[in-house]
Amino acid sequence: MNKENARILAVDPGEKNIGIAISDPGGILARPLTVLRHVSMILDSAQIANLAEENLVGMIIVGMPSGPDGEEIPQTRHAGKLIDSIRTQTQITVLAWDEWGSTKKARSALIDAGVNRSKRGGHQDALAAAMILQSYLDDKRSKE
Repeated sequence: MNKENARILAVDPGEKNIGIAISDPGGILARPLTVLRHVSMILDSAQIANLAEENLVGMIIVGMPSGPDGEEIPQTRHAGKLIDSIRTQTQITVLAWDEWGSTKKARSALIDAGVNRSKRGGHQDALAAAMILQSYLDDKRSKE
């Protein structure tokens, strides 16, 4: 597989749900892929690694949360542990990427689209992962 044209998988780690998004092969657009229900760090990372392998992914981006002033918070440590765990499950490169505000933006987008509260849950997590990934793709493209 040509890593330059490989898809990129994004992960929005949450306490209950883990949003997953994927890029197109050209690395231009991100789209929600699925939502995994959090079970345990080892099982979650194995599922993420399997999704990456099945989708011929060349890189995995994990959303790294931080506090309003960029400080480390409990979710930052959780995401770091998930990254370490994914790395034990696959040879695919795993990177942390700032996810500041992605969940709030996803929630707002779904509300604006008229999606009612009962149907937002899982969609919100996958959409947040897509927003994290799109941020990464846009940043990468702007530097090329």
